[in-house]
Amino acid sequence: MSTLTESRPRAERRTPSPGRPRRRITRETAAAWILVLPFVVLFLAFTAGPMLGSLGMSFTDMRQRDLRTPFAVNGVGFDNYVKALSDETFRKAAFNTAYFVILGVPLTLVVALAAAVLLDRGVKRFQALFKVGYYLPVVTSIVAIAVIWRFVLAPDSGLLNTALGWVGIDGPNWLASKTWAMPSLIAMAVWRNFGAAMIIFLAGLQGIPQSVEEAGHIDGAGPWQRFRYLILPLLRPTILFTSVVTGIGYLQFFEEPFVMTQGGPLNSTISVSMYTYQQFGFGNYGLATSMAYILFVVIAVITFIQFRLLREK
Repeated sequence: MSTLTESRPRAERRTPSPGRPRRRITRETAAAWILVLPFVVLFLAFTAGPMLGSLGMSFTDMRQRDLRTPFAVNGVGFDNYVKALSDETFRKAAFNTAYFVILGVPLTLVVALAAAVLLDRGVKRFQALFKVGYYLPVVTSIVAIAVIWRFVLAPDSGLLNTALGWVGIDGPNWLASKTWAMPSLIAMAVWRNFGAAMIIFLAGLQGIPQSVEEAGHIDGAGPWQRFRYLILPLLRPTILFTSVVTGIGYLQFFEEPFVMTQGGPLNSTISVSMYTYQQFGFGNYGLATSMAYILFVVIAVITFIQFRLLREK
């Protein structure tokens, strides 16, 4: 009895006090906040802060002359949004952007997937060379690409019209035609961007076990049936990622019309991003930010739809 009685105080003294774990957790939390503090400060200063400021600006009549007195501007509610949606040029730019996305995104994904399948199944030698060649336009400057494509699409001495002339076809002035200017930009965008999607598709194809296709072959499925019913369903996450990334990029397309056509002819290639940029240049800051947030909402809605349609079931 005496031994048990004496051992109890010792055991009690060995038991850690309830305050120590709390103190340890507090120190760990403080250390974590110290480590993430630089990112938080930079994010608030250069991302969240400007975003909130521009959102507030979209509800004001701020113009270039108000830069010296930014707090003296007047609130206009949703007038800028109403003005943007009723602007004929903005609606034209929205139509051009939709046209660019609806044709450009599927074409880019189809070409990228076809190239990935050929590299994964058909081309075994010099595969790395083809990867670099297909991906090179992605990292090439848009100015260099514009020079090449202007030479290709030149009306008189361009490579495309010269080749068409060999078969007796008189090619149009591609970049000065209301009918052909946007398809020309779409073709350039597909050529420039499919390499990035191809690399992602190729990684997805190489991540599919070979046994899946072998099982389909044993069951008597042909090449197209194996691809349609076995490979494509397993590529659904990859297709979702590439379609979302490509769609967001194409909804914001700016460099192609800015460098190649300056939005012409007759605003047939002007985009929402380019028209927003022009409004900033004109000093209509409130109106321009409202256009930017309309585009932001459209991007968010389309991305949500893509996730709903292409998510794994």
